[in-house]
Amino acid sequence: MKKFISVNDVTDINALIEKALMYKANPMLDSALGSGKRIGLLFLNPSMRTRISTQIAAKNLGMDTIVFNLDKEGWKIELDDEAIMNGTTVEHIKDAAPILGAYFDVLCVRTFPVLVSKEEDYNEAFISQLLKYAGVPVLSLESATLHPLQSLADIITITEQHKEARKPKVVLTWAPHIKPIPHCVANSFAQWVNTWGQADFVITHPEGYELDEVYTNGATITTNQSEALQSADFVYVKNWSSVKDYGKVLCDDNSWMLTQEHLTHTNNTKVMHCLPVRRNVELSSEVLDSDSSIVTHQAKNRVWAAQAVLSEILKHN
Repeated sequence: MKKFISVNDVTDINALIEKALMYKANPMLDSALGSGKRIGLLFLNPSMRTRISTQIAAKNLGMDTIVFNLDKEGWKIELDDEAIMNGTTVEHIKDAAPILGAYFDVLCVRTFPVLVSKEEDYNEAFISQLLKYAGVPVLSLESATLHPLQSLADIITITEQHKEARKPKVVLTWAPHIKPIPHCVANSFAQWVNTWGQADFVITHPEGYELDEVYTNGATITTNQSEALQSADFVYVKNWSSVKDYGKVLCDDNSWMLTQEHLTHTNNTKVMHCLPVRRNVELSSEVLDSDSSIVTHQAKNRVWAAQAVLSEILKHN
């Protein structure tokens, strides 16, 4: 594995899941694998679980970790190859990336969309330029379009929790929010579940919240939430803003918030969310605090997802 930006960088999802569960059972199994190696975590946006879980995973593999909050502590980066830098940007990615590549054996980066221009956000300029100029493996800690480490942890969680021989029914449901939210978690989860192919996958959302078909192709899509939730084994709750009317909030219907009543006709469903979650806006407290919720279990698996990916990168570079 030379990079980890999306599910397309994974040759065998089930093998990666097995590796993650192996580390979960024995975290220090490969504690010398990263000895003498240094990992750089670059953050352009806030993070808690992603940052800490990746640091723990790197430590378990024997790596030294440096965290750099680029948005607060670094220069403003220019990404345009033809830019005349007479404005607010101070350093070009072409100059910064090779130095970062010399300092680190693996580079991780977290960057969010601006939600103004789909073309600009979905171009993923920062990660693309880092891949082009750094000269070392690059791992996404979330981008404008995808959150692959979260999605891997999600698939690990479903694998652990589903004990029946049949495929589980997995539902991704839109939820209300107080502000426009990126598409990355929803895009990524859809992409991973569809590629994995081990679930009957349904996406439900109000009119106008269709995700990009690049990520949803293969899923059943409906605007009828009640119908979607019928016999569901897993329900993944997540808000996202409009893709077509880019970055806009088109609906604030709080009937889409998942409550205990919504779960009546599910198959004793397990409820998932990537966190952080706005209680009693996206998800009711009664569900979050119930036995149906596996959000804490899901978050704990972030460590093993990161450790499995870092292990693959170290072993092949």
